[in-house]
Amino acid sequence: MMRREIAEQGEAVAATLEEVRRRAERVREAMSGRRRILFVARGSSDNAAIYGRYLVETQLGVPASLAAPSIATHYRARLDLSDTLVVSVSQSGRTEEIVEVQRWAASLGAATVAVSNDAESPLAIESDVALTTQAGTERSVPATKSYTSQLAALAGLAASLDGGESLWPLLDGVPAEVARLEAAEDGVAGAVDLLAGSDEMLVTGRGLVFGTALEVALKLEETCLRPVRGLSYADLRHGPIAVVGPGLTAVVVAAPDGPMLAPIVELAGDLSARGAQVMAIGGDSALAAASAYRVAGPDLPELVAPIALIVPAQLVVEALARRLGLDPDAPRGLSKITATDPA
Repeated sequence: MMRREIAEQGEAVAATLEEVRRRAERVREAMSGRRRILFVARGSSDNAAIYGRYLVETQLGVPASLAAPSIATHYRARLDLSDTLVVSVSQSGRTEEIVEVQRWAASLGAATVAVSNDAESPLAIESDVALTTQAGTERSVPATKSYTSQLAALAGLAASLDGGESLWPLLDGVPAEVARLEAAEDGVAGAVDLLAGSDEMLVTGRGLVFGTALEVALKLEETCLRPVRGLSYADLRHGPIAVVGPGLTAVVVAAPDGPMLAPIVELAGDLSARGAQVMAIGGDSALAAASAYRVAGPDLPELVAPIALIVPAQLVVEALARRLGLDPDAPRGLSKITATDPA
């Protein structure tokens, strides 16, 4: 099921972008008079929200942040959110913690936008604006098409707000590139060979692709049952790089352009010099030269590359799980709706 759902992402992304276009005026109305955006999410949705935050801040000049849900659900803090647009992101729209945080935010004066895959979910119904991703039912537990659709919805949200209009022409090319990558098996078998023999792994990226790096790490952990650290380039440089050495595989994730590419290429060279085996996902020819192995990424500018950049990683993870004798559709101990605090 995971492999089939990976192959449905181009269509899901295209349909989601069209849905957001139809709701663009409602999104602008919700943002009217607001000066900040607060994202609320967990798990893969949180990784999507990281992309949303970078996109909003770099393109719109609007301060954005990621909520700590326990501030609402456990500490019951009273904040002034009257100048805030709260964007809640949940595949199911039924994760009680996220629904509770949205209710809390609305009670404190926030306008609310819900990004979910179910228009009938509590999160969608109770929001001021529901942006419903068009992924269809996702049966595999690891999020694939629901995740890329969330990225598309968040990019469409940014494109719908003042200052983001130039994103729409870039987004027009994304569905075809997602479709191309979901059928591209080149490099997958070699990446699986490399990762199957790795007991220690870390994944790193920075800027607009940082959320993608964290999503790659999460997919390797939940689907392949390997302990993996997901670190930003900057955090890796500030201390953890000291443990890098022979026996470690470093997965470096990058867009094909942008201000973060040159530092990532330099980091790959440094990791290799320390004895790590470096595998690149995306990037350019310089990153390929600095790495032991590279899986090609999308031919898209950095601003929208994350929507497609996760696709080759999904293919690798699904194939790696099967190589390891695991069921990629139903990882051990996981379900589609997660209770943060089980009863």
